[in-house]
Parts: sequence; structure tokens; C-alpha cells
Amino acid sequence: MSAYHELRAHLRQTAALSEVAGRLGWDQQTVMPRGANGQRAEEMGAMEDVLHARRTDPALGDLLEQAEAPDTVGTAILREAKRDYARNTRVPARLASELARVTALAQTAWEDARANDDVAAFLPWLEQVVALRREEGHAIAQGGDAYDALMQDYEPGSSAAQVAAIFDRMRPRLVDLRDRILGAPTPPALQGHFPQEGQLRLAHDLARRFGYDFERGRIDLAVHPFSSGSGSDVRITTRVATDDPFNCLYSTLHEVGHATYEQNIDPDYALTPLGHGVSMGVHESQSRIYENQLGRSAAFTGWLFGAMQSEFGALNIDSADAFHAAVNRVHQGYIRTESDEVQYNLHIMLRFDLERALIDGSLAPSDLEEAWNTRFRADFGFAVDRPANGVLQDVHWSVGLFGYFPTYALGNIYAGCLNGTMRADLPDLNQHVAKGDLSAATGWLADRVQRHGGLRPSVETIAHACDGTPPDEEPLLAYLEAKFGAIYDL
Repeated sequence: MSAYHELRAHLRQTAALSEVAGRLGWDQQTVMPRGANGQRAEEMGAMEDVLHARRTDPALGDLLEQAEAPDTVGTAILREAKRDYARNTRVPARLASELARVTALAQTAWEDARANDDVAAFLPWLEQVVALRREEGHAIAQGGDAYDALMQDYEPGSSAAQVAAIFDRMRPRLVDLRDRILGAPTPPALQGHFPQEGQLRLAHDLARRFGYDFERGRIDLAVHPFSSGSGSDVRITTRVATDDPFNCLYSTLHEVGHATYEQNIDPDYALTPLGHGVSMGVHESQSRIYENQLGRSAAFTGWLFGAMQSEFGALNIDSADAFHAAVNRVHQGYIRTESDEVQYNLHIMLRFDLERALIDGSLAPSDLEEAWNTRFRADFGFAVDRPANGVLQDVHWSVGLFGYFPTYALGNIYAGCLNGTMRADLPDLNQHVAKGDLSAATGWLADRVQRHGGLRPSVETIAHACDGTPPDEEPLLAYLEAKFGAIYDL
């Protein structure tokens, strides 16, 4: 057996074990009994020990040096495997295991703290997670910027300076658009009681229409919606509020975007470094284009208006145009996941700046709540009313995902680019979408983006899909200004 084929066998088994570890995380957030949390933390730490040993095995390093790629796919596999090996060998086994164990415990502590609005109860766990991730970032960076090093886990090739420059260009136009919208008459909001059973029936219908394969997936409930898995086992979660069906429906569409990306990757890439989304920014481009440019388009909300009436009866909104405005209603709110498209990226900018400060040590975890509240008031113009609507609202920091938040905004930027190219290629798309038929759009995305998995780096993936044009923020900003200018008659 050649070195390349030995390498592929090693990577395949490691990837399979990683999927098992991921299933432990899915189980913890969906059906695990609460009393099992301590044992689950030990199990996840043990799995991380095994995985870290395989990912840093000197024999793997030898194979990477000896292996010769037989084709372009093999070249990409070697590129990704070498990058992963260089990163993993810089992290001590003790640290990798401790991160897995502590974040498993911290997640449950966060859930309890969020439910009780108790920042003090979560603070000791946050301090541990920040310290561990800071140590990991410095180990990977080897003298460079620790936050940049952590970002590579989610958006390889990016840097905080690049992201900050993008945000600096975006912020003035987003704030100006928001201020003009908030100065205009506000459309009515959807109101009423929407039973959980009906919401979940409709969520399953939407998932199918957007291409989710239930033979290789399932939908469950979780505190914070997420997608988990790859290939033949890709699971999603949603959540339900009986007075806000859009929370469930659009959370579902968001996670379906992630899940179909994983389901549609070329099966030949399964259990290789190419067998999953190339970056979280590209992943978010899929979830955001499903949720927003498609799911919140006038064509689709026109269809959804009828579907909602069929499921729930008469609504307090009596026209498709008014329903479209309600779906896209810009309003003052605390929660990132419930934010409108105009303000969403402003929520990301807040988190990006705060987590950079946590990692570089200029902000102590004990000062995070005050820093959050101060920044939120400055950015959004009103005060946080309680921690669950402020610093405790997101799961990410409890599980150590520092460097992840900027990928949401990068995903929005990528989605803006993809949407423009897709609609140029599919001029009659809205006619199909208005009938609840998303197959042309999801087929285009599957062909242009999803099937390629990690074959190309993230920026190249988007440029390839967009006929060679590299991504930038202008298509997203132009889309937002045109869409909301029409809705609010600006």
C-alpha cells in the first residue's frame, strides 16, 4: 500500500471517530438526561484523548511527508491534512482533553445560568474556558496573534485585521439604513397563538422543500438550534415559541442550509478532509441564503402566507404584501438569532470586538457583562433588560467557539455574492419559489458550492461559484438597501 493510501486509511478512521464524538455532543443538547452531564464530560474528554493522539501521531507526519497526490482531489486532501496536522501538533494532549471536558460541563452551566438570568453562576466556567482557549491560541500561534490562530479553526486564511476592515466599511451603511427604516412607519407584526405541533409540521415541510433528506437526517428540539454531522447522518434542531412561529420556521431554514451543504458533498469525499464544509463562513453562506435571500424573499413569503393560513387559520395580517413586511420587520430587539437582516451584522460586530478583547486579555470575563451592556446601548440605542437577552444569550462562548462569530458576517457577505450570481443564472427563479418550489435554487447551490466540500479554500469556493468574481461586501449591502428600501418606501 502506498503512503498516500495509508494516509487515506488513517484519515478515514480518525474522521469516523470524530463523527462519533460529534454524536455525543448532539445527544447532550437534545435527549441526554440532565444527570448524565458529569459522565458525558468524561466521555467527551476520553474521545478527545483518542482523537488528539491520532491527529498528532508522528506516523501521520511521516505519511504526510511521503505521500504523493495522484490527482487534484488528492492534492486538496494533502493540503488540508497538512494544515490540520501542523495545527494539532502544537496543542498539548492535556489541553485538548481538558477543553473537551470543561466545555461539556460549561455548556450545561450556561443553560442553567441562561434560564435563571444568573451571570455569576456561569462566570467561573467562562473564566476556565477563556483561559483554556487563550492557552490554545497562543500554542497554535507560536508568537503570533492568538485570536487569529483561533479563527483558523473556522475560517482558514482569515485574520482579525481583515475582518475588522470589512466591518469598518459595512457599519456606516448598515447604521444609516437602520436609522432611516426606524424613522419610517413600522409594519404590523404577526400575532397570535401558534401551537407547537403545527409549527413542527410546517418546519418539516419547509425542510423538505429546501432539499433536506430525512433518510439521512432528523429534526429535534434544542435550547440553541444547531446542525450536526456530515455525509449520511446530518441532524438539525430547532426551537419553538408558541407566540412567534418565525423563530421556529426560520431557525429551521437556517439549519437546513447547513445540513444540506453536508448532505450534498460528493460522496467520494466522505470521511476525508474534504468531506465537510470548507469553512464556517461558506457554511453560513448556505444557511443565510436559505433563510434570507430565499426564505424571506417576497416570492417565498407569498407562498408561506398561504401555508400559514392552511395550518393555523386566519392570521391578524390579511395580505401577502403585509405578511412579507412582517417577516422582514426591522425592530428593536436583543437577540441575535431573531434579528432582522439589517441589524444582524451589528450584533456580530459587538461579539467580535468583545471576544477579541477576552482572548488578548484586555477584557476580563468578570467585566464582560458590563462591557456587553455598555456596547449594546451604544450600538442599538436601548438597554439590555436581563442577562438572557444579553451576555448569556449565545451558547458559543460556553463551548469555546472563540473566533467563530465573525464567520456569520462573512457568511452573509458570501451569500450576497451567491444570490446575485444565482439570480442572474436563473431569471425565472421567483416564479418557481412563489409556488413553494425551491429545487432550482437548491440545485444551483448544490452544484456551485455544496458538492465541492473542502476541495477549494473558502474564498476560492465562493469565487468559483460566482464565475470568478472574488467576494466582497457590496452585493450584500446593495441587496439590503434595495429590499428594505422597497418594503419601507425609503
